[in-house]
Amino acid sequence: MTSPDAPTTPAPGPGDPPRAPRPWAALTLVLVLLACGAGLLHRTQQLTGAPALRNHALTDTGATDRVIRDVTGALTQVFSYAPGDTAATRQAAGRLLAGKAARQYAALFGQVEQRAARQRLTLTTHVVRAGVTRLDARGAHLLVFLDQVAQRAGTPATTVAAQLSVVAERQDGTWRITDIRSR
Repeated sequence: MTSPDAPTTPAPGPGDPPRAPRPWAALTLVLVLLACGAGLLHRTQQLTGAPALRNHALTDTGATDRVIRDVTGALTQVFSYAPGDTAATRQAAGRLLAGKAARQYAALFGQVEQRAARQRLTLTTHVVRAGVTRLDARGAHLLVFLDQVAQRAGTPATTVAAQLSVVAERQDGTWRITDIRSR
């Protein structure tokens, strides 16, 4: 007696000819190949289209080196101060920061100036590594790793590492930082 779940057609034997492929399997394969081809074509367009071509971060080493040099120099100046010379840091921020970065800095630096004088705090910033992720004629996006060494009078120095996302704009031939975000 056969069960109701048993196949009604016998399995092919060793001498039987192979079964003809089912048309739906071939159609499915064709559709999958077409979808993969369309996806690859779209991705190729993204990588070679106009926005990708405008990103000079990897193709213009001179411009990339310049923005890295300008931005890392600016970060070193605006995030380094001594208790008796915070005015130089404030002036550097006025020259090197713009937009949102300048407003955020101004709001926080008043508190820092008071604390630096009262606690005799010196902060020295060293950029460890910086890379440009996007660069065009007007703006740049950078990822910056830095170490900050804080020294209070009479205490050992403390080093803290930081990672920043920085946006800079080219204004009158100079790169000015317009946004800084801690990562």
